[in-house]
Amino acid sequence: MVFTFTLNYQLTSDESDMDSLVERLAEEGCDYALVGVGQPGRLTLEFVREAASAHDAIEGAIEDVRRALPNARLIEAALAP
Repeated sequence: MVFTFTLNYQLTSDESDMDSLVERLAEEGCDYALVGVGQPGRLTLEFVREAASAHDAIEGAIEDVRRALPNARLIEAALAP
């Protein structure tokens, strides 16, 4: 199945170079995520992923982001209706 969801993160003060963040995310398999950086210090990623379950899709994305941005703190994960 295909699932659409968003992940919202709080960034640390040393993670301010958005071009670098996007490159690191792409290297970890998040190159197709829609990236939102409208609020300073925050990062929102919208994913469309195929997986056996919504849980698997979201957990996989969280792990990918964790590898790319180990200091970012997950604030919210929301499955699209």
